[in-house]
Amino acid sequence: MTHEQGNLFDEKTLAEATSDAGARIEHLRREIEHHSYLYYAKDAPEISDGAFDSLMRELRELEAAHPEYYDANSPTQRVGGYVGEQFAPVRHASRMYSLDDAMDFGELDAWIDRVEDFFGHLVPMVCELKIDGSSIALSYEDARLVQASTRGDGVTGEDVTANLRTVKNVPLRLREEARDGIATSGVLELRGEVYMPKTSFEALNAAAEAQGKQGFANPRNAAAGSLRQKDPNVTASRDLSSFLYAVADENMLTLETQWELLQWLHEAGFHVNPDVKRVTTREEVHAFCEEAIKRRGSLPYEIDGVVVKVDSFAQQREMGFTARAPRWAIAFKFPPEEKTTLLKEIRVQVGRTGKLTPVAEMEPVVVAGSTVARATLHNEDEILRKDLRVGDTVIVRKAGDVIPEVLRPVLSLRPEDAEVWHMPATCPSCGNPVIREEGEADYRCISIDCPAQALERLLHWASRGAMDIDGMGEEIVARLVESGRVADVADYYTLDEFELSQLDMGRANKKGEAIRLGETVAKKLVAAIDTSRHRTFARALFGLGIRHVGKTVAESITAVFPSIEALCAANEQDLAGIDGVGEKIARSLYVFLHTPDNVAVIERLQKQGVTLADEVDTTQQLPQTLEGLSFVLTGSLVESGMTRDEAGAELKARGAKVSSSVSKKTSYVIAGEAAGSKYDKAVALGVPVLDEKAFLAILETGEVPEQ
Repeated sequence: MTHEQGNLFDEKTLAEATSDAGARIEHLRREIEHHSYLYYAKDAPEISDGAFDSLMRELRELEAAHPEYYDANSPTQRVGGYVGEQFAPVRHASRMYSLDDAMDFGELDAWIDRVEDFFGHLVPMVCELKIDGSSIALSYEDARLVQASTRGDGVTGEDVTANLRTVKNVPLRLREEARDGIATSGVLELRGEVYMPKTSFEALNAAAEAQGKQGFANPRNAAAGSLRQKDPNVTASRDLSSFLYAVADENMLTLETQWELLQWLHEAGFHVNPDVKRVTTREEVHAFCEEAIKRRGSLPYEIDGVVVKVDSFAQQREMGFTARAPRWAIAFKFPPEEKTTLLKEIRVQVGRTGKLTPVAEMEPVVVAGSTVARATLHNEDEILRKDLRVGDTVIVRKAGDVIPEVLRPVLSLRPEDAEVWHMPATCPSCGNPVIREEGEADYRCISIDCPAQALERLLHWASRGAMDIDGMGEEIVARLVESGRVADVADYYTLDEFELSQLDMGRANKKGEAIRLGETVAKKLVAAIDTSRHRTFARALFGLGIRHVGKTVAESITAVFPSIEALCAANEQDLAGIDGVGEKIARSLYVFLHTPDNVAVIERLQKQGVTLADEVDTTQQLPQTLEGLSFVLTGSLVESGMTRDEAGAELKARGAKVSSSVSKKTSYVIAGEAAGSKYDKAVALGVPVLDEKAFLAILETGEVPEQ
């Protein structure tokens, strides 16, 4: 806040307010809300930061002295001491749809043509900047903030109310001037974006780097991660901001257009992006998008496009929605931002299956809002195809504004001594020879003792999709490997609390003393390790990191061979006969299971009590009425409340195969709410689509209902 205003109250008002603590508290709350509105929404402060802090300090003292006047929506409650255990699910008032994308002006014009054809003429539209942040839904009842939730899957999000209260430009109460605009009583759900300003993002990552921690990839990830902190104090420290731009049900307000909504949101106390425009011609839409592209880099926050909406709510309702997006809106996506930088080195990484991946190490450059210093080059063939050489000035962009990608060299700037790059003949981790199998682009290290593979295999075993050892992250695993305490996955099950608590984390405190893992973390880790002993055989098989054996393939294999003994006794022909396996996977699996070093690890896992067999209860087995049918699940199953994994297990229990992707061989696609691209592909391929009602009928009868 920038300047003093003088006395905030006249003497008479002050005397009356202070004579009654409750009245004074309420007066202070409204005064603070008023100045917060001027500061955050209007960018026109009337008092200095010191005066504002003085008001806040007085309010805190009065509330402490009079706890009977506690109010969760008081400005003092933006940061609380409560640390949540988890985020409760929140069902949105109406679905939070995605937007269809226009990747160039041709696709944007095609959408404008559809709007014009629908109404017989071009109707007024509103152009808004597409903020690159985290979508949020805010619920107000009796003008007070009662709940805040993330977008989630569009139907159900996560309750982040405590964290949203720390975002200073989100009003805890709607301003009285705007309350006449609310048409009916009930819960008013408003929507927008929480984002992290560029300067705050840079400061956050600089602080992380100084502490030896991994920073966020971009401001969008930083905003989303900050919203999901268990401690609201951490969220408060992240300097988040917001823009509001939508309402779940426009009938809740006495408004008729998107343009009027933006004005009302501003009046209600929300931060509304000033770069919006109501347009009536195609040329105006183009001009707004072109100007946004030019200004993108100079804005204090990240944007990744422009959203164009039909202005009238009535006309929006006429156009309606597709299965995934409104027909009355489009997101014009910016072309990827391209920058040049120096390719300093091509370094080779070794993955958990021995795959060698060349990585470009570059002079750091800011692309699409975050600093890029490295990017995968995939394989030797790709490097030769692009003719990339160490010392080149290269053009870099982010594919989809997310993944760094080296496009090509600037040949005119190539040094004369730049040499053609080739994959090394030996593994950079262990020095053993590398091979390239016929028909493959990748080189691999074939040594089972390769240290680089050991680290990746250990991380994979502990990952959520495999044995889910909560807390066993990269830093701890790396320290366990470096200390020589853990070399393979069986070693996890020999760790004890004391040993883990004394693990040197490779850092020192301010006194110069070595930082240890500590008793609390050690206790949790040992408990997580013990729990992982009882995961399913399929998860253990997937966790072993066998090449080509993913999660779904592991489930198919263990359904036929439900124990490690049965699996090891099978020959390659038996394995290749499993649905979804084939000769290539069968060969990889057979070789792995008959390699002496791997057999030794498996035997040690069994001795440590790790489950490598599934119990088969034939007395409870359901009739296999769905045998021969394959299903794909997409969207949220709201009526049953099942996750897709749970629904898939029910189908498998009746003999069906469940796949993660749609093909011509798919028998049925089961589409819940917010069904995505799998639904679209099923329609395109002519694969029958069943809704949740039909799915529940399958579970009840064991048969697919007639369509």
